Amino acid sequence: MQLSPFSRPGRFWRGNLHTHSNLSDGALPPGQVVDRYKAAGYDFMMLSEHFIGNFDWPIADTRPFRSNSFTTIIGSELHAPETSVGELWHIVAAGLPLDFPKAAEGETGAQIARRAHEAGAFIGIAHPAWSQLTIEDGRAIDCAHAVEIYNHGCAIENDRGEGFYLLDQLLTEGKRLTAFATDDAHFKTPDHFGGWVQVKAQSLDPDELLTALKAGHYYSSQGPQFHAITLEGKELHIETSPVDTITVVCGHSRTCVRNGKAITSATFDLKSLERGWLLKKPSPWFRVVAIDHAGKRAWSNPFWWDKLA
Repeated sequence: MQLSPFSRPGRFWRGNLHTHSNLSDGALPPGQVVDRYKAAGYDFMMLSEHFIGNFDWPIADTRPFRSNSFTTIIGSELHAPETSVGELWHIVAAGLPLDFPKAAEGETGAQIARRAHEAGAFIGIAHPAWSQLTIEDGRAIDCAHAVEIYNHGCAIENDRGEGFYLLDQLLTEGKRLTAFATDDAHFKTPDHFGGWVQVKAQSLDPDELLTALKAGHYYSSQGPQFHAITLEGKELHIETSPVDTITVVCGHSRTCVRNGKAITSATFDLKSLERGWLLKKPSPWFRVVAIDHAGKRAWSNPFWWDKLA
């Protein structure tokens, strides 16, 4: 059985959901940012300007930059008080209407996220490590579709680019979340073209891309590619571009792993994840990671055994 998104019709489209222009705190005007992504081989992108009064509540209208071979998603990076360490919330909202109302006085992160969700947006919890988000913070955004598993800007600027720690805890609590990688590019440092999503859809229509994102029909990458993930019973087969590690992680410390040089496939008996010291029950979910010789990764979205059954 071929697993999603590889079982879905269409093709993979490369895109970035977290980028800034000089409409907020980025260095370049919107058209130049879009041109950079086009030239780098992306199929779509979103300008996620900081939706805050400091920048007059910007939502970038990038529709003029669309073409038959490249498109944009309308969205923003939402902010509201406050996380458990007293920071502003950073919430990626892809698919907002251009007239999305500004934050109300006293509106919390959870409230503005719900309002964006109700407006049709894909909701992502941004850069958990950079924001030092706790599990309580993750629980608060109860309408989230995804956690930002990798943020390139945060990774290169202060080594806080990861989000898997929060994602995995929330998954183990039963939250059905996916994992998206981004740049968070401002073009002031080498913070661009380092993390993206590969979305499986039949066309570049923005609404179709959003539907696929919400359904989890994508994987994320810094470079490596997944070509196929199939499951027969408890036997999982993975095909990738050349990498040095293919591993399966889940909701406890058990893992399956194959290491080598420029390997392109691995087959695992996932029954091994059910065995281990003092394990009382198997994990209800698993996800796949591929790591190349340079340490760059690709991340599948989580797979849930009850859905696979």
